[in-house]
Amino acid sequence: MMFVRLSVSGIRYLPCRMSSSLSSSLLLRSAAYVGASWLPASHSVTFPVLDPATGSELAQVSDCGPPECREAIKAASEAFKSWREVSGKERSVLLRRWYDLMIQNKEDLAKIITAENGKPLKEALGEILYAAGFLEWFSEEARRVYGDVIPVPVKDRRVVVLKQPVGVAAIITPWNFPSAMITRKVGAALAAGCTVVVKPAEDTPLSALALAELAQQAGIPAGVYNVVPCSREKTPAVGQTLCTDPAVSKISFTGSTATGKILLHHAADSVKRVSMELGGHAPFIVFDSANVDQAVAGALASKFRNSGQTCVCSNRFLVQKGIHDAFVSKLAALMKKELRLGHGFGDGVTQGPLINEKAVQKVEQHVSNAASLGARIEAGGKRSAVGKNFYEPTLLSNVTTNMLCTQEETFGPLAPVIKFDTEEEAIAIANSANVGLAGYFYSQDPAQIWRVAERLEVGIVGANEGLLSSVECPFGGVKQSGIGREGSKYGIDEYLEVKYVCFGSL
Repeated sequence: MMFVRLSVSGIRYLPCRMSSSLSSSLLLRSAAYVGASWLPASHSVTFPVLDPATGSELAQVSDCGPPECREAIKAASEAFKSWREVSGKERSVLLRRWYDLMIQNKEDLAKIITAENGKPLKEALGEILYAAGFLEWFSEEARRVYGDVIPVPVKDRRVVVLKQPVGVAAIITPWNFPSAMITRKVGAALAAGCTVVVKPAEDTPLSALALAELAQQAGIPAGVYNVVPCSREKTPAVGQTLCTDPAVSKISFTGSTATGKILLHHAADSVKRVSMELGGHAPFIVFDSANVDQAVAGALASKFRNSGQTCVCSNRFLVQKGIHDAFVSKLAALMKKELRLGHGFGDGVTQGPLINEKAVQKVEQHVSNAASLGARIEAGGKRSAVGKNFYEPTLLSNVTTNMLCTQEETFGPLAPVIKFDTEEEAIAIANSANVGLAGYFYSQDPAQIWRVAERLEVGIVGANEGLLSSVECPFGGVKQSGIGREGSKYGIDEYLEVKYVCFGSL
């Protein structure tokens, strides 16, 4: 692949097909964004960002460590003194302006996602619209941070309840939704009056930095939004700095349960507010009463979005014995018809690469383990010749609960199908996991729909629906899938403290 040298704020190399097609080269940033300034890391240390589809280098980005992180925290702490006093209406206007700029630049932002994340361009554009929607939503919620008046039994007293911003929030985001996971957190934080330091995933920092450029253009004041990219090697130290610095009042993290537990330990010493959206292991149950065609379409949409790399992707398919064979054959046929592997910029591509070699190895391990224990490969089952990070969309039948793919999250294009007999059996299998983010089921029995929706131990339920995410709805899980909720009217509460004020001697 040919590369060009760009004179754009530290970007060293980008593929010709990407750089030449962007309308605004200003969106291609590689330095940290601290206090409204673009700053290189100490000693100009950088780390590479790679195209997961080809392994080619896209850019060299500033590799920030604890010193740069502390500078960003200092900038956010100083900015909080004035940002907290900005009226809800003013914050609303600025967030709306940021939203408008995202919409104006949606094609460029989508191309950046496809380049560094690998997801198909159409899907990347969908993420940008979803991400922008959080800025729009919270621009409106900024004007609705209501308090309360409480009647009390003492005549000369009056009681009011105020809601006030918690302070500086550390925002640690994953690579699978490099724009939406930022705006879902940052939109709420800024609307509440908090300032933020964003630590984007090392695989996808370019999207976070592009959002910083647009925040600057929107007039978001200096220090309110800061971004400190870093390499995988420096991530533990930066994460610890964010979680232990006394100037940080809030941690918001999306990622694995294992990493979330580490951050919780760090945050415990200073008793910081935390919200965490952690791993999932979503069941997808199909009962005999279901419309099989609808269930198959829902399964395809739920499982193979972003090549199976989402925290709410169905991970365990439980199909009742009466329709099991029909479901498996129809899903195999639909996969063959609808799914096309390729580079995210390719025409008609629906399945991009996995993020890296480690992700491919995990899928291989799950398929190999299942096959060795008696599972049948109905579709796929091996790496694709398209490229080293590509794995064929795979369907397994004759799956049992002692197989790895039913015991841990795959995070890849693997659909294992377990046959079950009774509703009670399905619920027991679904609820056996120690996580509970999303769950899906298909049924046309009204009583069963209510029963199962209430009995599934998850934070999000799709009843006859395979796609759930919406800015208006609360997103979060139970058990070890996290703490708190994002999006919706509830999302802003994660960044607010409740203060009770009693006026006496009146």
